[in-house]
Amino acid sequence: MAAIRASQLGFKTAVIEKESLGGICLNWGCIPTKALLKSAQVNEYIKHSKDFGIEASGTPDFDAIIKRSRGVAGKMSKGVQFLLKKNKIDVIMGFGKLVSKGKLEVTAQDGNKQIVEAKYIIIATGGRSRELPAMKIDGKKIIGYREAMTLPEMPKTMIVVGSGAIGIEFAYFYNSMGTKVTVVEFMPRIVPLEDEDISKELEKQYKKYGIGIMTSSEVTAVDTSGNGVKATVKSASGETVLEADVLLSAVGVAANIEGIGLETLGIKTEKGKVLVDKFGQTNIPVFMPLVTAPRPCTGTCGKQEGIMRRGNCL
Repeated sequence: MAAIRASQLGFKTAVIEKESLGGICLNWGCIPTKALLKSAQVNEYIKHSKDFGIEASGTPDFDAIIKRSRGVAGKMSKGVQFLLKKNKIDVIMGFGKLVSKGKLEVTAQDGNKQIVEAKYIIIATGGRSRELPAMKIDGKKIIGYREAMTLPEMPKTMIVVGSGAIGIEFAYFYNSMGTKVTVVEFMPRIVPLEDEDISKELEKQYKKYGIGIMTSSEVTAVDTSGNGVKATVKSASGETVLEADVLLSAVGVAANIEGIGLETLGIKTEKGKVLVDKFGQTNIPVFMPLVTAPRPCTGTCGKQEGIMRRGNCL
């Protein structure tokens, strides 16, 4: 969106992307997870169709559901590609790294490098699953949200660590598909950033669905040496060992700021995040001149004074 708006304002704009256009939200976040949740919702309707006076039956096809979700994300990514082309934005596929002020080194998948120069650079590198020392993601037995969206087969049992938006959505989806799910949350209640009444009602409904809930609990160790996983969970009542086919680590998201050259330019960061001011600007001075040669406003919009920028009254 920033690239499109910049182009609309008259800037010659390019997007550097290492994977898929549309970023995390479109390809691995909000969009595909909502596609999965829609399938889960339809499945729940079928399960309770008699409540609506309809006789219906069916078994969810896990592979087809995953395929549909990826298809939705893929279609929307192509839509972004169309919008960028429509707005005359260059797309450079590769990994971008700041090498000096106004210069980026872009490395393509085949290893070829090129230098891209720009007066203004927007850092929008997205995020990834946050990892805890006791739960290093291996992509098979301990997974993050990406793997949870593309598992080759539906697990019979799953432990979900973390009950934020990511964990709680996948808990619902997999439970609907038939997986026995247990949610482990460190805080005293699930979805701890939401209103307390919402937490209470959601926990009530999830337990009704058959989802196990463990709050004020911490996973201290995970054993992946066997066929599945064994998670040691510490709570006020003592330690418990949970066993499952797979463990989903949903303890938050970490920003992708490593290896992109922030330290080269001296861009300040704190606790894994880029520090910005109220205008979203880093500590490196960037001046956005409204015009190269200011001229008085014509007053055609009713304003008597101001300046013009590319024909637009400001």
